[in-house]
Amino acid sequence: MGLLDNKTAIVTGSSRGIGAEVAKILAGEGAAVVVNYRQKAPRANKVVAAIEEAGGRALAVGADLTSTEGVQALTNAAVENFGSLDVLVLNASGGMETGVEEDYALKLNRDAQVNMLKAAIPHMKDGSRVVFVTSHQAHFINSVPTMPEYEPVARSKRAGEDALRELLPELSEKGITFVVVSGDMIEGTVTATLLDRSNPGAIEARRAEAGKLYSVEEFGAEVAAMVTADVENGHTEYVGGADYFGKGA
Repeated sequence: MGLLDNKTAIVTGSSRGIGAEVAKILAGEGAAVVVNYRQKAPRANKVVAAIEEAGGRALAVGADLTSTEGVQALTNAAVENFGSLDVLVLNASGGMETGVEEDYALKLNRDAQVNMLKAAIPHMKDGSRVVFVTSHQAHFINSVPTMPEYEPVARSKRAGEDALRELLPELSEKGITFVVVSGDMIEGTVTATLLDRSNPGAIEARRAEAGKLYSVEEFGAEVAAMVTADVENGHTEYVGGADYFGKGA
């Protein structure tokens, strides 16, 4: 028996990286998983295939979370295909990509997160859980400076976290718990790669400062663990980057 037998999870931004790892782990615990992608269908289908080969259940759904149609497509896919929605992992983020509109980071990291949660709430029952994935660079941005290249994204993600926390009373009324997982820079992610490209040596410098950087697989396991962890509503789980602690949140 898995911890998530007969449960359904949506993991946003799960065609690769941290989201893909989380999707696989949750499926291994028995959950049916909606694997979300924006453009890269082959990547998402590969994640689904890996889950199914391991005996799990999953479905790839293409959806742009910055659109109303996108968030509705994800919630509908969970309920129509698997019968429920018990877990929502808000992993998708961005803003450092080239060729995107000026306010894209805020649209994705704040507005889309809130809209996704609001679309999910009516389908989530007592005992459901929402996990928001962020970074120390974003979570602590009001008290700890970050690299200039990342600051707009960090501030948009912090704005997203703050906006989600404003929904805590509504979540509590329905018996839905909300957990934030904040991690230090993660090696192998798209964000880390783009940061290192715009600021050569950034990853190595942070590794030297922190002593260790988590891998995608290691951090994905920490995020997945928070789906079933016995923690209070509104809890923040810190992963790595001990030098941030005690500097405010």
